[in-house]
Amino acid sequence: MTDADRVSAPAAPEGAAGVFGTGMALAQRFAEILADTGVSHGLIGPREVPRLWERHLLNCAVIAPAFRAGPVIDVGSGGGLPGVVLAIVRADLDLHLVEPMLRRTTWLQSVVDELALTNVTIHRGRAEEYAGRLAAPAVTARAVARLDQLARWCAPLLERDGVLIAMKGRSASQELESDRPALIAMGLRSAVVVEHGGDAVTAGLLEEPVLTVDLTFEQRPARASSPQGERGGNRASGRARDGARGQVRGQARRRAKG
Repeated sequence: MTDADRVSAPAAPEGAAGVFGTGMALAQRFAEILADTGVSHGLIGPREVPRLWERHLLNCAVIAPAFRAGPVIDVGSGGGLPGVVLAIVRADLDLHLVEPMLRRTTWLQSVVDELALTNVTIHRGRAEEYAGRLAAPAVTARAVARLDQLARWCAPLLERDGVLIAMKGRSASQELESDRPALIAMGLRSAVVVEHGGDAVTAGLLEEPVLTVDLTFEQRPARASSPQGERGGNRASGRARDGARGQVRGQARRRAKG
Protein backbone atom coordinates (compact mmCIF):
# COMPACT_ATOMS: atom_id res chain seq x y z
CA MET A 1 0.00 0.00 0.00
CA THR A 2 1.47 3.35 -1.05
CA ASP A 3 1.25 6.58 0.93
CA ALA A 4 -1.34 7.78 -1.57
CA ASP A 5 -3.49 4.74 -0.86
CA ARG A 6 -3.19 4.97 2.92
CA VAL A 7 -6.28 6.18 4.78
CA SER A 8 -5.92 7.80 8.18
CA ALA A 9 -7.84 6.40 11.09
CA PRO A 10 -11.03 8.34 11.75
CA ALA A 11 -11.34 10.35 14.93
CA ALA A 12 -13.10 8.57 17.74
CA PRO A 13 -16.78 9.45 17.95
CA GLU A 14 -17.88 11.62 20.83
CA GLY A 15 -18.81 9.37 23.70
CA ALA A 16 -16.31 6.59 22.90
CA ALA A 17 -14.35 7.46 26.02
CA GLY A 18 -17.38 6.45 28.04
CA VAL A 19 -16.95 2.92 26.68
CA PHE A 20 -13.14 2.67 26.78
CA GLY A 21 -12.56 4.63 29.99
CA THR A 22 -8.91 4.88 30.95
CA GLY A 23 -8.00 2.81 27.88
CA MET A 24 -9.17 5.48 25.44
CA ALA A 25 -5.66 6.55 24.40
CA LEU A 26 -4.70 2.92 23.70
CA ALA A 27 -7.90 2.43 21.71
CA GLN A 28 -7.08 5.46 19.57
CA ARG A 29 -3.58 4.14 18.92
CA PHE A 30 -4.96 0.70 18.05
CA ALA A 31 -7.31 2.35 15.57
CA GLU A 32 -4.32 4.05 13.93
CA ILE A 33 -2.45 0.74 13.71
CA LEU A 34 -5.45 -1.02 12.18
CA ALA A 35 -5.84 1.76 9.61
CA ASP A 36 -2.16 1.45 8.69
CA THR A 37 -0.53 -1.98 8.95
CA GLY A 38 -3.85 -3.66 9.67
CA VAL A 39 -4.84 -2.79 6.12
CA SER A 40 -1.47 -3.47 4.50
CA HIS A 41 -1.35 -6.90 6.17
CA GLY A 42 -4.85 -7.74 4.96
CA LEU A 43 -6.40 -7.90 8.43
CA ILE A 44 -9.13 -5.42 7.56
CA GLY A 45 -10.19 -4.04 4.21
CA PRO A 46 -9.46 -0.40 3.32
CA ARG A 47 -13.18 0.28 3.04
CA GLU A 48 -13.53 -0.64 6.70
CA VAL A 49 -11.27 2.18 7.87
CA PRO A 50 -13.91 4.96 7.89
CA ARG A 51 -16.10 2.82 10.14
CA LEU A 52 -13.36 1.36 12.35
CA TRP A 53 -14.91 2.64 15.55
CA GLU A 54 -18.55 1.76 15.00
CA ARG A 55 -18.09 -1.56 13.22
CA HIS A 56 -15.00 -2.90 14.94
CA LEU A 57 -13.60 -1.21 18.04
CA LEU A 58 -16.81 -0.20 19.81
CA ASN A 59 -18.52 -3.30 18.46
CA CYS A 60 -16.01 -5.43 20.39
CA ALA A 61 -15.71 -3.18 23.43
CA VAL A 62 -19.37 -3.35 24.40
CA ILE A 63 -19.21 -7.10 25.04
CA ALA A 64 -16.52 -6.63 27.73
CA PRO A 65 -18.99 -6.77 30.66
CA ALA A 66 -19.93 -10.32 29.61
CA PHE A 67 -16.64 -11.69 30.99
CA ARG A 68 -15.62 -12.42 34.55
CA ALA A 69 -12.17 -11.31 35.64
CA GLY A 70 -9.48 -13.82 34.70
CA PRO A 71 -8.55 -15.85 31.62
CA VAL A 72 -10.32 -15.50 28.29
CA ILE A 73 -9.35 -17.28 25.05
CA ASP A 74 -9.99 -15.49 21.74
CA VAL A 75 -10.06 -18.05 18.92
CA GLY A 76 -9.13 -16.88 15.43
CA SER A 77 -8.14 -13.48 16.75
CA GLY A 78 -6.90 -12.22 13.36
CA GLY A 79 -6.65 -8.45 13.74
CA GLY A 80 -7.07 -8.58 17.51
CA LEU A 81 -10.85 -8.34 17.35
CA PRO A 82 -12.11 -8.80 19.95
CA GLY A 83 -9.03 -9.91 21.92
CA VAL A 84 -6.91 -6.76 21.85
CA VAL A 85 -9.95 -4.55 22.40
CA LEU A 86 -11.02 -6.59 25.43
CA ALA A 87 -7.49 -6.33 26.85
CA ILE A 88 -7.64 -2.55 26.49
CA VAL A 89 -11.05 -2.20 28.10
CA ARG A 90 -10.54 -4.76 30.87
CA ALA A 91 -7.13 -4.84 32.54
CA ASP A 92 -8.47 -7.59 34.81
CA LEU A 93 -8.82 -10.01 31.88
CA ASP A 94 -5.96 -12.35 30.94
CA LEU A 95 -6.35 -12.60 27.16
CA HIS A 96 -4.98 -15.53 25.15
CA LEU A 97 -5.17 -14.92 21.41
CA VAL A 98 -5.13 -18.10 19.30
CA GLU A 99 -4.37 -17.55 15.62
CA PRO A 100 -2.94 -20.06 13.11
CA MET A 101 -1.33 -17.71 10.57
CA LEU A 102 2.30 -16.67 11.11
CA ARG A 103 1.99 -13.22 9.58
CA ARG A 104 -0.99 -12.49 11.79
CA THR A 105 0.62 -13.68 15.02
CA THR A 106 3.72 -11.65 14.16
CA TRP A 107 1.55 -8.58 13.60
CA LEU A 108 -0.42 -9.21 16.78
CA GLN A 109 2.78 -9.47 18.78
CA SER A 110 3.97 -6.14 17.40
CA VAL A 111 0.66 -4.56 18.42
CA VAL A 112 0.81 -6.03 21.92
CA ASP A 113 4.38 -4.77 22.31
CA GLU A 114 3.61 -1.28 21.04
CA LEU A 115 0.56 -0.92 23.26
CA ALA A 116 2.45 -2.50 26.21
CA LEU A 117 -0.44 -4.85 26.93
CA THR A 118 0.86 -7.07 29.71
CA ASN A 119 -2.40 -9.02 29.90
CA VAL A 120 -2.13 -10.59 26.41
CA THR A 121 -0.37 -13.76 25.25
CA ILE A 122 -0.21 -14.80 21.59
CA HIS A 123 -0.51 -18.48 20.65
CA ARG A 124 0.15 -19.59 17.10
CA GLY A 125 -1.89 -22.57 15.98
CA ARG A 126 -5.41 -23.85 15.41
CA ALA A 127 -7.84 -24.04 18.30
CA GLU A 128 -8.03 -27.82 18.12
CA GLU A 129 -4.26 -28.04 18.64
CA TYR A 130 -4.66 -26.47 22.07
CA ALA A 131 -7.28 -28.84 23.46
CA GLY A 132 -5.84 -30.11 26.73
CA ARG A 133 -3.17 -27.41 26.74
CA LEU A 134 -5.18 -24.22 27.21
CA ALA A 135 -8.37 -23.85 29.22
CA ALA A 136 -10.40 -20.90 30.44
CA PRO A 137 -13.84 -20.17 31.88
CA ALA A 138 -14.67 -18.14 28.76
CA VAL A 139 -13.84 -18.53 25.08
CA THR A 140 -14.85 -15.98 22.47
CA ALA A 141 -14.68 -15.60 18.70
CA ARG A 142 -15.83 -13.07 16.12
CA ALA A 143 -16.82 -13.94 12.57
CA VAL A 144 -14.88 -17.22 12.57
CA ALA A 145 -17.40 -19.96 11.67
CA ARG A 146 -20.98 -21.17 12.12
CA LEU A 147 -21.94 -22.13 15.64
CA ASP A 148 -21.73 -25.89 15.19
CA GLN A 149 -18.21 -25.78 13.77
CA LEU A 150 -17.11 -23.07 16.19
CA ALA A 151 -18.30 -25.16 19.13
CA ARG A 152 -16.28 -28.17 17.94
CA TRP A 153 -13.16 -26.02 17.99
CA CYS A 154 -13.84 -24.01 21.12
CA ALA A 155 -15.71 -26.27 23.56
CA PRO A 156 -12.58 -28.36 24.34
CA LEU A 157 -10.93 -25.12 25.54
CA LEU A 158 -13.62 -24.44 28.13
CA GLU A 159 -13.20 -25.15 31.81
CA ARG A 160 -16.06 -26.86 33.62
CA ASP A 161 -19.19 -24.67 33.40
CA GLY A 162 -17.36 -22.38 31.02
CA VAL A 163 -19.15 -20.35 28.35
CA LEU A 164 -18.47 -19.90 24.65
CA ILE A 165 -19.41 -16.29 23.83
CA ALA A 166 -19.70 -16.13 20.05
CA MET A 167 -20.12 -12.74 18.40
CA LYS A 168 -22.77 -12.97 15.70
CA GLY A 169 -24.79 -10.73 13.41
CA ARG A 170 -28.50 -10.12 12.99
CA SER A 171 -29.18 -13.76 12.12
CA ALA A 172 -27.86 -15.02 15.49
CA SER A 173 -31.19 -16.49 16.58
CA GLN A 174 -31.79 -18.21 13.24
CA GLU A 175 -28.29 -19.68 13.21
CA LEU A 176 -28.72 -20.95 16.75
CA GLU A 177 -31.97 -22.71 15.90
CA SER A 178 -30.52 -24.20 12.74
CA ASP A 179 -27.42 -25.53 14.53
CA ARG A 180 -29.14 -26.49 17.79
CA PRO A 181 -29.42 -30.24 16.97
CA ALA A 182 -25.66 -30.46 16.35
CA LEU A 183 -24.95 -28.45 19.50
CA ILE A 184 -27.21 -30.72 21.57
CA ALA A 185 -25.30 -33.70 20.23
CA MET A 186 -22.14 -32.05 21.61
CA GLY A 187 -23.72 -31.78 25.07
CA LEU A 188 -25.28 -28.33 24.92
CA ARG A 189 -26.74 -27.41 28.30
CA SER A 190 -27.94 -23.89 27.62
CA ALA A 191 -27.91 -21.36 24.81
CA VAL A 192 -29.00 -17.76 24.85
CA VAL A 193 -28.76 -14.82 22.46
CA VAL A 194 -27.63 -11.72 24.37
CA GLU A 195 -27.76 -8.08 23.29
CA HIS A 196 -24.86 -5.82 24.26
CA GLY A 197 -24.31 -2.10 23.99
CA GLY A 198 -27.79 -0.78 24.56
CA ASP A 199 -26.44 2.46 26.04
CA ALA A 200 -24.06 2.87 23.11
CA VAL A 201 -26.96 2.46 20.70
CA THR A 202 -28.95 5.09 22.56
CA ALA A 203 -25.96 7.42 22.47
CA GLY A 204 -25.58 6.93 18.72
CA LEU A 205 -22.22 5.15 18.96
CA LEU A 206 -23.62 1.97 17.40
CA GLU A 207 -26.41 1.58 14.89
CA GLU A 208 -27.78 -1.49 16.65
CA PRO A 209 -26.95 -3.72 19.63
CA VAL A 210 -24.18 -6.28 19.32
CA LEU A 211 -25.38 -9.89 19.55
CA THR A 212 -23.58 -12.83 21.08
CA VAL A 213 -24.69 -16.44 21.32
CA ASP A 214 -23.62 -17.74 24.73
CA LEU A 215 -23.25 -21.53 24.86
CA THR A 216 -22.70 -23.71 27.91
CA PHE A 217 -22.08 -27.46 27.62
CA GLU A 218 -22.83 -30.30 30.05
CA GLN A 219 -19.19 -31.08 30.55
CA ARG A 220 -15.90 -30.20 29.03
CA PRO A 221 -15.22 -32.54 26.07
CA ALA A 222 -12.36 -35.02 26.27
CA ARG A 223 -8.93 -33.53 25.80
CA ALA A 224 -6.91 -34.19 22.71
CA SER A 225 -4.49 -37.06 23.32
CA SER A 226 -1.70 -35.82 21.05
CA PRO A 227 -1.96 -32.11 20.22
CA GLN A 228 0.26 -31.00 17.36
CA GLY A 229 3.48 -29.20 18.14
CA GLU A 230 4.17 -25.55 17.54
CA ARG A 231 5.17 -24.27 14.14
CA GLY A 232 7.33 -21.31 13.26
CA GLY A 233 10.36 -19.76 14.88
CA ASN A 234 9.43 -16.15 15.42
CA ARG A 235 8.90 -14.37 18.68
CA ALA A 236 5.16 -14.95 18.69
CA SER A 237 5.42 -18.70 18.22
CA GLY A 238 8.13 -18.82 20.89
CA ARG A 239 5.75 -17.25 23.34
CA ALA A 240 3.11 -19.72 22.23
CA ARG A 241 5.35 -22.66 23.14
CA ASP A 242 5.99 -21.21 26.58
CA GLY A 243 2.38 -20.29 27.22
CA ALA A 244 0.90 -23.60 26.09
CA ARG A 245 2.82 -25.77 28.53
CA GLY A 246 0.34 -25.16 31.33
CA GLN A 247 -3.28 -24.20 31.58
CA VAL A 248 -4.23 -20.58 31.38
CA ARG A 249 -5.12 -20.29 35.03
CA GLY A 250 -1.59 -21.26 35.97
CA GLN A 251 -0.28 -18.36 33.93
CA ALA A 252 -2.72 -15.97 35.60
CA ARG A 253 -1.59 -17.06 39.05
CA ARG A 254 2.07 -16.56 38.14
CA ARG A 255 1.34 -13.07 36.86
CA ALA A 256 -0.55 -12.22 40.04
CA LYS A 257 2.38 -13.33 42.18
CA GLY A 258 4.70 -11.21 40.06
